[in-house]
Amino acid sequence: MVAVSYHKGNFPPTGLDLMPLLPLIGRAERALGKYDGTLGGVLNPNVLISPMMNREAEKSSRIEGTQATLREVLEFEAGEDREEPERTADIQEIINYRFALSEAIKALNTLPLSQRLIKEIHQQLMQGVRWRNSNPGNYRKTQNWIGPEGCTEAQARYIPSVAQDLPDNMYAWEKYMNTSQPNALVQLALVHAEFEAIHPFLDGNGRIGRLIVPLFLYEKKLISSPSFYISEQLEKDREEYYARLQAISESEDWIGWCKFFLTTIADQAEHNIKKAEAILLLHEQKRDSIVDVVHSQYAVRALDYFFIRPIFNSVQFRKDVEIPPPTANRIIKELRDAKILTPIREGRGRRSGIYAFSELLEIIQ
Repeated sequence: MVAVSYHKGNFPPTGLDLMPLLPLIGRAERALGKYDGTLGGVLNPNVLISPMMNREAEKSSRIEGTQATLREVLEFEAGEDREEPERTADIQEIINYRFALSEAIKALNTLPLSQRLIKEIHQQLMQGVRWRNSNPGNYRKTQNWIGPEGCTEAQARYIPSVAQDLPDNMYAWEKYMNTSQPNALVQLALVHAEFEAIHPFLDGNGRIGRLIVPLFLYEKKLISSPSFYISEQLEKDREEYYARLQAISESEDWIGWCKFFLTTIADQAEHNIKKAEAILLLHEQKRDSIVDVVHSQYAVRALDYFFIRPIFNSVQFRKDVEIPPPTANRIIKELRDAKILTPIREGRGRRSGIYAFSELLEIIQ
């Protein structure tokens, strides 16, 4: 098998015919608009955004081979001990992804979507993880390749851009990303594919490329907050995802890639709408029941916290929600007795109790 090499000099593609893409563009735009409308009608958007961001961090990292689950990540953050070093390393990668995404969203207030921002995101993504020697925040100086784990360059299935061409290739990518194009979703399809084709970093390219999606949609005003994530759908269609990307360099099949990407956007948006509606329904149902159970002015504030941190420890809860400790302890006890919260670890002595809001975890997982 001869490896496919990067399509040097063929980006952006010229004469791309949008006609066969129009039905898919229409479907994707409608689904994206409906999803954004769902978010816009929520009093506290974090009730929706936090669960979906957690899910995105897990799924995007899983595409790259991590095995940790979202539940394990949340338990780890709540203070549950873990003895397996490999699992802990997986968990840290997911935590880093979520942090990098949060910081990128903040950075968009002062920086455009650019090479500078991408390097900053990469630096945050790679801090303290297994591949921390992958020169965080800097483009690679050596050749990399894609293929079976442990393969040599001769055994690779794809060879990205050579290192000495990275400055020119990334400049062309950045320039195209910041131009006005006939359709922004098609533009995003090309932006994502080209970034993955160039593969500018030693590691973390897939995760960075998927982070670009919500940032681009937000900057182009296609969504009102950068909170649309596609990794769940891409993980489901992983084999076709990689095959469509490779076909760009192999046979200049940009149209095939665009069709796949637009379908992914639409499918993910429709899936996200159903998930968002389920989360909002749960919030509405629990709002009334929690008020009835705890009879406290802090009931809704506590509920919102459970949506942001569906697994938490009692010390975190008291600190973050700013509820007087006796009231916070009473709320946890009464909600545990009512089976709204599930104990993972009972508090004893100096060890704080750990609790799960299991009904939300069932929806997001």
